[in-house]
Amino acid sequence: MSDLPLGFVGLGAMGRPMAVNLAKSGQALVVRDLNPIATDILAQRGAQIADSVQAVANQSATVLACMPSVAAAEQVLAEAAQGSAIKHFVNLGTTGSKFSQAAAAMLAEKGIAYLDAPISGGPPGAEAATLSIMCSGDKAAYEAARSALEVTSAKLTYLGEQPGAAQTMKLVNNIMSFCNLVAASEAMTLGAKAGLDPEQMVEVINASSGRNSATMDKIPKAVLPRSFDYGGGNHIIEKDLELWRQEAEAYDVPGYMGNLVRTMFRQMIAEEGKDKDFTRIFMLLERMAGVEMKKTR
Repeated sequence: MSDLPLGFVGLGAMGRPMAVNLAKSGQALVVRDLNPIATDILAQRGAQIADSVQAVANQSATVLACMPSVAAAEQVLAEAAQGSAIKHFVNLGTTGSKFSQAAAAMLAEKGIAYLDAPISGGPPGAEAATLSIMCSGDKAAYEAARSALEVTSAKLTYLGEQPGAAQTMKLVNNIMSFCNLVAASEAMTLGAKAGLDPEQMVEVINASSGRNSATMDKIPKAVLPRSFDYGGGNHIIEKDLELWRQEAEAYDVPGYMGNLVRTMFRQMIAEEGKDKDFTRIFMLLERMAGVEMKKTR
């Protein structure tokens, strides 16, 4: 095991709680983010603050990056590749398999191993260290990062050495999650307009065959309280849906449901804005039906 600190780049809605949990576990960290509030939080927990991504890669053999967009991931990757100490680059973001294949090839030329490790579970899972993390790529990089990934997750799965396999797996999961949320929103809007109590609907659904991640988690936490603050920004959802579309086209598979769901999210984003929470898809269905979900008991 390396005596060098673990590098962590990207302290956003997912990265910051992951890094905090690593610091709590006693892991030495060197971190980088453009947001001084985020870096101050980590500094208070003993992390070193680097003034650039390359500075992180000059001090860490293993660098984890959690970036919100493909463009940001590309920039961090290029800067990290210039580091003098880095041996393993771990991509926690959702960037698609094409990105991963190119990244692995580029880093290999510099003697740096690449690992995909996209994360699922949202900000609540990141805070509770109950994420699902799916990994693919260099086995040595996986072993180097494994203990850190285990600290932040409840389920860690290694899918093999093919770069991008974990990205495809993440997009498979994401499109199912988005479809579940739209279906639940549409169905519960019908129930609300018919006069059913939303909390009672959730109770019945979660004890029946219609239960899914939306009815068991997102709707009780962010929709029923009318807070719409689950933690997933629409700009992230827009990016993930576009990556799913590209993945489906690359493998020449049908995308009837996914494309319909993507169209609905794009409409919601146009009306609500890219910075709002993705659970506001519920409000789109309410507006279309002319009803607002309210408790009746």
